[in-house]
Amino acid sequence: MTTPPNPLERFIRQQGTIILDGGLATALEARGCDLDDDLWSARVLVEDPALIRDVHLEFLRAGADCVLTSTYQATIAGFRGRGLTDAEAEALIRLSVSLAVEARDLFWSRSENRKGRMRPLVAASVGPYGAALADGSEYRGAYGLSTDQLHAFHQTRWHLLAESDADLLACETIPSRHEVEALLRLLRETPRRWAWISCSCRDGLHLSDGSPMAAVARMCDENPRVAAVGVNCTSPDVVSTLIGEIKRSTDKPILVYPNSGERYEAATRGWTSSPSAIDWESASAEWARRGASGVGGCCRVGATEIELMRRRLVT
Repeated sequence: MTTPPNPLERFIRQQGTIILDGGLATALEARGCDLDDDLWSARVLVEDPALIRDVHLEFLRAGADCVLTSTYQATIAGFRGRGLTDAEAEALIRLSVSLAVEARDLFWSRSENRKGRMRPLVAASVGPYGAALADGSEYRGAYGLSTDQLHAFHQTRWHLLAESDADLLACETIPSRHEVEALLRLLRETPRRWAWISCSCRDGLHLSDGSPMAAVARMCDENPRVAAVGVNCTSPDVVSTLIGEIKRSTDKPILVYPNSGERYEAATRGWTSSPSAIDWESASAEWARRGASGVGGCCRVGATEIELMRRRLVT
């Protein structure tokens, strides 16, 4: 059986950098959505799924080469807590991928969108265990769970997404070395699938749980189906240093899609004010210079910032 190529490589080879999208929840809130909910952006998947497709289109028009599905906080347990059956929860997870694929295909069906572009990708978002707790644990990683327990938590959703029409899986905001180990085990269970591993970090050297970024990158390097290693929902101030740490341990592509530099406060489910404005064009160029093959944004980063990054990095 022929092994499919890493779907990121054609973008890196042909245009130098792949442009990721921005914060889905941020874009939904800008459209008036109330996400003060344990399901966060997955609440809109239940209540107004067409709006999610519209946000994907917004990021594609801004220049994103890859859109991430709304499954970051969409879990069987979370939907069950909303009174849905497991079958209904699984259907919503599949719907999330369908919405992103529909948006991509609609965007690509218009000839004017193909000028200077490559057919965008859809990445199925695999959020951390901490996201399901809805208490900010993805920025701490101190779960108190074993690798086996984390594997069990992720297993059903992982296989649903692995069987979907997504081009690859995006394991993102992963704060814990044990959780990375669990996800790498799941990737080995689906050998024809590619996935990227992107971590949340507390500084320029460590994941949120204190594990060294270089050591985690080394673990990822040993798995041939890891499409890229990266960091996200991390302060832009430490991204350049983290790129260096990843480069110490792997030659795989590096993806960086930080938040706006604000800090999430779990008690209020809100973000503190950013200490300073970020020049996204200059910052993305610096990250690319240091070795990032893909750039984008996470929380509090919108379509305007994605457009700036594309303008700077992709001619």
